[in-house]
Amino acid sequence: MTDLLAGSTTRLADHTTLRVGGPARRWIEATTEDELVAAVQAADAAGEPLLILGGGSNVLVGDDGFDGTVVHVATKGIELAGGSCTIDEPGAAMCGGAVIEVAAGENWDDFVAHAIAQEWRGIEALSGIPGSVGATPIQNVGAYGQEVADCLWSVRTWDRRTNSFRTFAVGDCGFGYRTSRFKAEPGRYVVLSVAFQFRQGTLSAPIRFGELSRRLDLDARGRAPMTDVREAVLELRRGKGMVLDAADHDTWSAGSFFTNPILDAEAAATLPEGAPRFPQPDGRVKTSAAWLIEAAGFHKGFGTPPATLSTKHTLAITNRGGAGSDDLLALARRVRDGVRDAFGVTLVPEPVLVGAAL
Repeated sequence: MTDLLAGSTTRLADHTTLRVGGPARRWIEATTEDELVAAVQAADAAGEPLLILGGGSNVLVGDDGFDGTVVHVATKGIELAGGSCTIDEPGAAMCGGAVIEVAAGENWDDFVAHAIAQEWRGIEALSGIPGSVGATPIQNVGAYGQEVADCLWSVRTWDRRTNSFRTFAVGDCGFGYRTSRFKAEPGRYVVLSVAFQFRQGTLSAPIRFGELSRRLDLDARGRAPMTDVREAVLELRRGKGMVLDAADHDTWSAGSFFTNPILDAEAAATLPEGAPRFPQPDGRVKTSAAWLIEAAGFHKGFGTPPATLSTKHTLAITNRGGAGSDDLLALARRVRDGVRDAFGVTLVPEPVLVGAAL
């Protein structure tokens, strides 16, 4: 465990994909589960403000930094935790699947690539998403018709309130669109590892997202080799500036800055005729934040450097180089207020704001 005290040069801007954020008063690099739990316990016992940081891809830190302890989760490990798996292809017998436990600090996209190589099916459409494995259940990461909850088995945590370990089965995680019980109680649970249950085979899960189906030339809910799905998803994400590339300022972002609004029937009825509408099981309607942003007059590349919307996708707020958190937040407020004025819908930020407010 590396422990850097006050006076170090650790800037959070160097550890977040938005590349903004001032210094951490104390920085701890936790490389084992024991080190991670010990660092959290010590900070809590001292009454020290605590920030748990994974890949830094879903956080916007204020320019003043964090006046407390930042614990960077750098744990590693991918293990078979139980079960066995036979080939699951059309016409083959189904199987119970293999349960794979992954340390929270593992890089998510590296794990997706590893899963595909092992012929573990179910997360191939989540390729290219930056961040760590431990962060994925917190907001139930999803893209191109797949969500982490689809094949998650359990989440092992440290409960800071009860000072004890606690494991949640998938049914107890409170998963919904970009939410979970872990997000609903921010700061309480430190994710230590995530277990997934996979079926095995070379073909993907049925493709449920139209854009991806068209790219792969599939009928609705068709299947394709997982390697092809990964490449197609990476191509789509690159076209939207959603695959990290140090040379591409469109990727100096936190991905989608706003979540897609889910409206009750009355609010959905007031949307413009052309607005996308996706009925939800509870009777509400999901619409597209990107569509609302563009329809409100905010085009790709909108804004003045050093902070603008992505030139590839209006849902990403980007750092064009040298931006501070205030620059990014000012643009986010302008977009949020413009959409609210135009359509009566208030967009909600997806990244966690630390020492900052929208």
